[in-house]
Amino acid sequence: MDEVVVNDSWSEDQINGIENRLLQGIIGCRTYEAVEAAITYASFLNTVGLTPENYPVFLRMLEIENHWVIDSLIGDTDPFLLLSPVQPNKFIIGKIFAMMTMWHKGGIYPKNLSVILGVLQSNYSSPRDGYRIYPLSIADLNGLAKHLDKEKGQEDPLNRTILNILDRIGQLEGVGTDVDMEETAIHASAVRNAFFDDRKRMEDVIPPVLLVKASYHEKEVAPRKRVPLKELEKKEKEKGK
Repeated sequence: MDEVVVNDSWSEDQINGIENRLLQGIIGCRTYEAVEAAITYASFLNTVGLTPENYPVFLRMLEIENHWVIDSLIGDTDPFLLLSPVQPNKFIIGKIFAMMTMWHKGGIYPKNLSVILGVLQSNYSSPRDGYRIYPLSIADLNGLAKHLDKEKGQEDPLNRTILNILDRIGQLEGVGTDVDMEETAIHASAVRNAFFDDRKRMEDVIPPVLLVKASYHEKEVAPRKRVPLKELEKKEKEKGK
């Protein structure tokens, strides 16, 4: 039998690398053990709170396609306001559009969508200032607009928020000499008009391939059902009798 060689010399970088790989395994949420660990980690982040020093970690957690983890990260906070303690910047907005582009229509947990829409709504409340921070492209706009659900109408909170963002971006039309900004603004208005016009389909303004539907439940790994603490305590008392 071959002898296993055990390394007895470790640098700080090696140790940090091991810790990072283990954490990435947790964030991957491929097993129920990883999901449960991620839920606990997300709950810890919730108690710590969002700061300018840790917000990249919150963004990384939002990429996790597991609604139990997202619920723990958000806690009792209004999802639209979860990231509000940090001023929107190019890194945050870029990450958010990357997430929206990555996820299929319907493939993102509504609370998660609420979190990132809250940031976009804040950033583009003043469209020119928002565009200076992050000059979104037509591709970015399609990544946002594909999450509209025309069947639910404009009274749906998520639809209403997306439509509001599109309206703000549409206001950039004719206000400058930036050709890319002008095209994006025109496209925002076209998407918004297609939503309200019963004679048009969203496929008329957004590439059909982007409108393929998915479910955020499809790839989720569920945590094991846990017995509530009160029930455990009750059982322990009954054993002692």
